Amino acid sequence: MADPPPSDEKAELVDHVVAFKGYFKVGRYFFRHTLYQGGQSPVISREVFERGHAAGVLPYDPLRDEVVLIRQFRAGSYVAGRHPWSWEMVAGILEEGESPEDLVRREAVEEAGLEVGDLIPIHTLMVSPGAMSESCALFLGRVDASAAGGVFGLESEGENILVKVVPFFEARAMLDRGEIENAAAVVALQWLALHRDEVRSRWRQAGCA
Repeated sequence: MADPPPSDEKAELVDHVVAFKGYFKVGRYFFRHTLYQGGQSPVISREVFERGHAAGVLPYDPLRDEVVLIRQFRAGSYVAGRHPWSWEMVAGILEEGESPEDLVRREAVEEAGLEVGDLIPIHTLMVSPGAMSESCALFLGRVDASAAGGVFGLESEGENILVKVVPFFEARAMLDRGEIENAAAVVALQWLALHRDEVRSRWRQAGCA
């Protein structure tokens, strides 16, 4: 369990308005917070990009030692001047009442045509806490990658998603070459690099591989 936050770090919401609402929403928040040197800050204003909370899964076949990556067009990468197609893990935004585990199983079918077995929680991270309210729960998911591949996604949502099976050693090399820029995928692959032997042993002992 995480340690509780320091008792002298406190923030107060003074006001909130919706600055923009379209496909996504931007809120304008007004805060006061405690200062490390003592006292309280003046009221500060921050715009926050809001689209809910997310979850993602890195599909991994422990028997074949392969991961399944997806690739799709990303508007943010284009605007940033980066190559707009990105290697990623399966992910999506939580619907009301949906658990992160249910979400990643649903998205694995929609985005990659994969049925996910066992799930191992990796970490829940804040995507960009200086400007976004979004958190993302990351998982490693056991899959059979032997028949994975193809093009998936919901046409109604403008998705056109390439699915590729990658040997773990090659995925690690892609990281080293800077070919994977998606933050969640980087975190999940680095986690797998640290825990791969443990995961394979665990799933073998459970009769999963």
